Parts: sequence; C-alpha cells; structure tokens
Amino acid sequence: MISRRGKVLVTGATGMVGRALLNELKNEGFSNIIAPTRQELDLAYSQEVDSFFDRERPSYVYMVAAKVGGIGANMADPVGFLLDNLKVEINLFEACHKYNTKKNLFLGSSCIYPKECSQPIKEEYLMSGRLEPTNEGYALAKITGLKLAEYYYRQYGMLTVCPMLCNAYGTGNSFDLQNSHVLSALVKRFVDAKDDGKKEVVLWGLGVARREFIHVDDVVGGLIFLMDNYNSPEIINLGAGKDITISELAGLIARKVGFEGTIKWDRTKPDGMLRKCLNTDKIEALGFSSRVSLKSGIEQTIAEYKAGNNK
Repeated sequence: MISRRGKVLVTGATGMVGRALLNELKNEGFSNIIAPTRQELDLAYSQEVDSFFDRERPSYVYMVAAKVGGIGANMADPVGFLLDNLKVEINLFEACHKYNTKKNLFLGSSCIYPKECSQPIKEEYLMSGRLEPTNEGYALAKITGLKLAEYYYRQYGMLTVCPMLCNAYGTGNSFDLQNSHVLSALVKRFVDAKDDGKKEVVLWGLGVARREFIHVDDVVGGLIFLMDNYNSPEIINLGAGKDITISELAGLIARKVGFEGTIKWDRTKPDGMLRKCLNTDKIEALGFSSRVSLKSGIEQTIAEYKAGNNK
C-alpha cells in the first residue's frame, strides 16, 4: 500500500476520470495531492514539466491526462491523437525518472488491442495483430506509453502500473457530440430527441458492434486499488467483464429516457471494432471487481445530463 502522506500528482484532473480520482483519493485519506490545470502546467512542453517536477517533487504520479474522443474525433484528427498524447507521455515518463518518483500509474485503453482477436481480450493479446483503423493514432500513442513503462522498469527500476481501461462513463461525462464517447452521446441524443418531440434518431453504423462499459466510480476505485496492490509494469485489464451491442445499448437508453420514436441506423458510417470486451480475470484474482451496474449507471448519467442542461 502506498503512503497516504506522500505527495500525489494527478494529471488530467479536469477530465471525468481525473476529477473522480481526486475525490476518491481524498476519501481514501491522501492529504498531499497536487492537480494542476492545463493553464498551470502544459504537459506537452518538456521544460514546463521539468520545472514543475523540480519544484514539487511528487512521490506518486497518476498519468491520466490524454487527448480522447469517439470514432468521429479520432478519424478527423489522427495526427493530434498520436502526437499530442506522445508528447505528454514522453515528458511525464522522463520527469518521473529524473526526479525519482516512487510509483506511477499510466492509464491505457482497450483500443490498444488488435481489431481481430479472441474475446474476451486477455492482456497477452497485445500486439498480436493489426489495430482498428478508426482509432489507430490514439492506440499507437497508448502502446508507446505502456512500452515506456516496461522499458523504464527494465532499464532503471522505475515502477509504473499500466491498467488498460474499457469504455468509461459517469459523472463528468462530456456530452459534446464531436468528442464524447458512445454512451454519453446516446444519452444526449435521446434526451434531446424526447425534449424536442422528434420521431426519429439516426445513429452511426449497424448497431451490431459490442462494447463494454465501466462506471467512473469503479474506474477510480480500480486505479487506487492497483497502486496499492499491483507491483508490475505488465499491463492489466480494468473493465466490467461484460459487453452489450450498441443497438441494445441504444434501446436501453431510449427506454430509460422515454423516447418512443424510431431508431434509424446510418449504414454509411463505421461501427469501429466489432467486439471489444476485456478479460478481467487478472485483476479479479487480486481482489477487485466492478460494482456499479450498467442500468443504474445509465439512469444516473441521464439524470446528470438533464440536471446540467448540457444541450
């Protein structure tokens, strides 16, 4: 278990996972947490990162900051998703090594796994095939980050835990349709359609792709659990271990919202990877599993969207 009195740096603390992580760290008794905004620390600039670490000397670092988005955003800006994330990762790993942090966490994504591999996806399947083209830039950046964790550990003994996360949702969701992930985008589409009296909602693809979702409360519980209980740079899956088709998800959200119109599928748009469900045996063997059900999580997300007037 890591020291609750050690200085903890959380990057990306303004995002959904970062904000939830800050709250949970405080609940867990951590009393010395630093969480700079992008205005206070731009992780893309090595000199800024070096100066910050030199001044603050964190003992533990949660590398949560990343440029993220859904299929549309990834397809529109592969250069940004690759380069922006690489800059952040390289600067953070270099600073952690230079200033001798005690332990770090690099948050990965299930998109690192090959487009075509056995399901549910085991950690050992990494780099066993071609990536899903629609988010290849982001995936390559994340793979580089976890390889940096492996290499820094092998060469210098710097320990970084690398959880690979499935689709996260919950409090702090982005409902911007250009950048949001599928669950929050669907909540917005159906709530808005009902409020506006629309009779039809058009969604991308065929709805046959399957996705796994984990609530952000379970995400941050898992991150802190791994920092306390896992001592290897080898990747470890963090997910719910269950998946659902996008069509089933859309129907579930529509019913929860009370939308009674028609759902139409735009076959000219991509579905992305057809199935992406993580095998969670490894983390469950350590004693962690997700607790928030998808149905209750969706109800909470709908309520939060309505309360926030996020149109």
